Order: sequence, then structure tokens, then C-alpha cells
Amino acid sequence: QTQLLGVLLAAASNFLISVSLNIQKCAHRRLVCQAEQKPYYRSKLWWCGITLLGLGEVGNFTAYGFAPIALVAPLGCVSVIGSAFISVFFLKKTMRTADILGGTLTITGIYLLVTFAPNAPQELTARQVQNYLVSWPFLVYSILEIIIFCILLYFYKRKAVKNIVVLLMMVALLASLTVIAVKAVSSMIALSVKGKMQLTYSVFYIMIVLMAACCAFQIKFLNQAMHLYEATAVVPINFVFFTTSATISGVIFYREFRSAALLSMFMFLFGCLLSFLGVIIVARNEKEEHLQIPFIDCGHIPGQKLTGKIQPDSHSSCYGTLNKEDDSVKRQS
Repeated sequence: QTQLLGVLLAAASNFLISVSLNIQKCAHRRLVCQAEQKPYYRSKLWWCGITLLGLGEVGNFTAYGFAPIALVAPLGCVSVIGSAFISVFFLKKTMRTADILGGTLTITGIYLLVTFAPNAPQELTARQVQNYLVSWPFLVYSILEIIIFCILLYFYKRKAVKNIVVLLMMVALLASLTVIAVKAVSSMIALSVKGKMQLTYSVFYIMIVLMAACCAFQIKFLNQAMHLYEATAVVPINFVFFTTSATISGVIFYREFRSAALLSMFMFLFGCLLSFLGVIIVARNEKEEHLQIPFIDCGHIPGQKLTGKIQPDSHSSCYGTLNKEDDSVKRQS
């Protein structure tokens, strides 16, 4: 029952995040269309979206205290798929075949994930976290992770390699430590609320510092990737990398698949694969949206009937072009 609560909490939280993102987009659209421009942070609709986003992230944080990392992390696909479907109502987008196919694959993958997820005990005490931190599998894993991260950081800083794979691999490596810390902090808070005080242990505050530091650098590299590449490329790759690294960290640090059968592990991995495919299909077929700039109406040229408008073109050296519908205007010019 505790694990089911974590699943429902994670799914609901990611759904809230998808709603919040669409509300924020809707708020930006409305601001662009207004005659008198004002900052986005003065929009009530935008603040409504931010509030829902905060609730969603808090819900995700809490879900790690009730369910395994290997189950909570892949449920991030709910926000990606949910956003594609909710945008039909909020942003008046057209439902595409890719959305239906991707949604079907993702829902099937989620069903397999929930059915064959590891059934690990979720009461995580501070002493258990301390023991996990000094266990040899985690020490080996953390050393390998640090070495790989330093190599990637060297290419990023010294060689100025800004490849999307390099950036998102660094994000994923940081994310693996983030989810370890998030689950530890969330579980210790949950136990403390139940009456088993865990907040007096120093490991609790060590995990908070680790969580905050990893989150900060994660956001830095993810923002860099979003700045250099389109969201249609960043979203699916980041989801695949994040889910993979989070699942591996849960297996190594919390030993979540320790007593799982081989068939359960295979079906769980197959569910992850279906979720990956679903997110990739939806995100890769999503067109990049640019907020429309109001066109410039030149009125009428004397002696001619002009129905076209001049529209600034940011991809051309010319200021704008006339519609090709009126051939008479084109010939006389």
C-alpha cells in the first residue's frame, strides 16, 4: 500500500507539472497578444502555473519516500505525455497520430513498470543510509561516476565541447546522486513525522547539502543544453539519460532489485523501453513553438488592391516579403 501511494503521488505530481507548463505557455501567449506589454510575473495566470509546478515538485519529492527510485523516476514520462495531450485544450493544438502512438506506448510501459517494479522495503533510517554510503558497491560506483564526470567536464571546459550528449550525460550523472539524496531526505522526514526521529543524525544534513549542490549544477548544465539545442532534442534524451542513471543508482545504493526474479527484471526493463519510445515519438514530432509577432499592416498602395501583409523574417537578410497571391502588384513593382 505504501508503494502504491508513492506511485499515485508521483503520477499525480507529474500530471500537475504538465498542467503548470501549459498554463505558463498560455499566460505568455496572452501577454504577447496584449496591446500594453507587462512583465510575465505580474500575470495571475503565470503565478497559477508556477504554484502548480511547485506542488508537483513537492509531490515528486514526497513520492521518493514511499516508492523505489526505479519506479518513481520513469514516471516522469507522465509530464511529457500529459503535456502533449493537455496542450490540445490549453493551447488549441491539433491531436497528432504521433501523440496517440506515443501515449499508447507510454501507458503500456507504465503498466509494466508498476506491475513488475521491485518491492523493496521503504522505511529507510539514518543508520541504513550511513551503511549504504560506506558500502563497497556504492564506493566503486561513485568513484567511476566522478572519473567519468571529470572527463566530460574537461572536454566541456577545456576543449569547449558543447555536444548535447556531453551536456546531458553530466546532467544524468548529477541526477543519480540527486535522487539518492532526495530519497534519503524524504524517507527520513517521513519516518520523523511518524514519530521515529531521524533529523538528529548528521547524515540527514549531509544529504540535504548533496541534494542542493547536485540540483544547482544539474540546472546549470540543463539550461545550457536548452539554450544550445531545441527542446524536441533535449527532452527525450534527458528523460532517457535521467531515468537510466536514476534506476542504476537505486539498484546500487538502495539494492532495489536484490530479491527480484529474472522475469520481473526483464519485464521492468521492457516497460522502461516502451516509455522511452513513447516519449521520443511525442517529443521528436513536436514542432518548436515560437510566439507570434503581430504583423505589420501597410494598408493600401494607391491605385492597387493590396491584400498581403509584410511580415518580418528573422531568417533572412530582407526585412519582409509580400504575399505572392497578388500577381499584379508583383508585376508593377
